[in-house]
Formats: sequence, C-alpha cells, structure tokens
Amino acid sequence: MIAIIDYGMGNLRSVQKGFEKVGHEATVTADPAVVAAAEKVVLPGVGAFEDAMSELRRRRMVGPILEAIDRGKPFLGICLGLQLLFETSHEHGRHQGLGVLAGEVVPFELPPKYSVPHMGWNQLSMRHRPPILQGIDEAAYVYFIHSFYVVPTDAAVIATETDYPDPFCSMIWRDNLYASQFHPEKSQADGLRILKNFAALP
Repeated sequence: MIAIIDYGMGNLRSVQKGFEKVGHEATVTADPAVVAAAEKVVLPGVGAFEDAMSELRRRRMVGPILEAIDRGKPFLGICLGLQLLFETSHEHGRHQGLGVLAGEVVPFELPPKYSVPHMGWNQLSMRHRPPILQGIDEAAYVYFIHSFYVVPTDAAVIATETDYPDPFCSMIWRDNLYASQFHPEKSQADGLRILKNFAALP
C-alpha cells in the first residue's frame, strides 16, 4: 500500500489520481498508524515550510516519516515534501526541518527578467539516474512552481539539476529516498512514468 501523507497542505488528490492512472492504489491518510504500516510513503506539499513542519508535528507524523526512511521503505517527497527533508529553511526566518538530509532551503535571488516563483515547464539535467527516472529522457521537461530550492551539503545526493538561470537541485536520491522539486503529478506522461516507477519499486 502507498500512503500519501495528509497534513493539510498540498495537492493530495492530484497525486492520488496520478498513481491511479498508472494502475496503483494510493491512500491519502492523516493517520500515523496507516503511514507506519504502508509499504511506500509519499510526502507531497505546497505552501509554507514553517506551517508544514508545525502540522507534521501536531499530527504526530514526524516519527512515522523518519521510521519509514530508516527502515528502507521507498519514500517520495514532492515539492515542499523535498524541502522538508532538509535541516533548515530560510523561508520567512530560519526554521528546522526533518533533518534527514544535510543542507538548507534558500530563496531564489535572480536577475529582474526572471520571475519568482519559478513556475511552468523546465528541463532536467541528470547527474545520476535513480530507478524512478528509468525511461525518462535526459532533458525531459517537468512542471515546477516554487520560490525556494534546496542546497544539499553532500552533492552526491543530487540526482537532477535544472537551470533558472543557474543550476539548482531539482531532484535528490539516496538509497530508498527520492524527492523532487518538480511535480510529477502535473508533468504529464513523464511525470506519470515517474510515479509508476516509484510504485513498482521493491
């Protein structure tokens, strides 16, 4: 069973429908026990980092998230769900994240001709090809909407980068842990392929 964590923020039904389109059932849940029992876990999200962490703590989801990752369950973070995995965010102050990965979340500081948020279709540049990107072209276009991005301390976890205009980390991969700044559920055929690949992981 794939558990999609409901902490009151994010495009939950779109992610669930994405998995359904590729033939895999996924359950949206706010129950820590359901997350703990799941075979695979998805942490989506759209919104403010501080509010998200507060809701995860309030709903007692931090423990099941960390346990799922530690136990080697396939885990997928999406957008804010990527950022929450890091130690610190500088969104409207300085806030502590889940601390699964060393590094921080920082705002775009761009020339005037670049708008923030970074929104729309942009290309991936692969540094490593994790299993969930099998069958995806080297320069595939995927859908983004974000004003902040992650800066991992260990560059070895960076799976893909995207230029806006300088390269930023758009996907990480470490063992059973996968997370993307882009939205697979909004990225049409390639995005659905990523969800299907994730659902098929052992």
